[in-house]
Amino acid sequence: MTAIAMLSVAPVIEGSMAEEVAKAVAALDEFDVSYETNPMGTVIEADDAETLFAAAAAAHDAVDGDRVSTVLKIDDKRTSDGTAAEKVDAVEDHLGREAKRER
Repeated sequence: MTAIAMLSVAPVIEGSMAEEVAKAVAALDEFDVSYETNPMGTVIEADDAETLFAAAAAAHDAVDGDRVSTVLKIDDKRTSDGTAAEKVDAVEDHLGREAKRER
């Protein structure tokens, strides 16, 4: 089975959040997950949802501040081993092109 998540962890502060977001991303290294960070969050893959929950909690706890906002969306594929990359590939097959566009 494969569990895929979109995680967004951010302190509620004025100015740049980059340093604190970097702490959240670094916390993921302590878990058996793969991840890719993008401008809106981090996609995480693990063998099970429990690992994703633990990694997300660690990322949340790693951020300093009086207030931290965390959003976690999980796709727990209990009967298949499909990856996040395969999900993107399927969309691109239907598009007939890469699912990316720069202006």
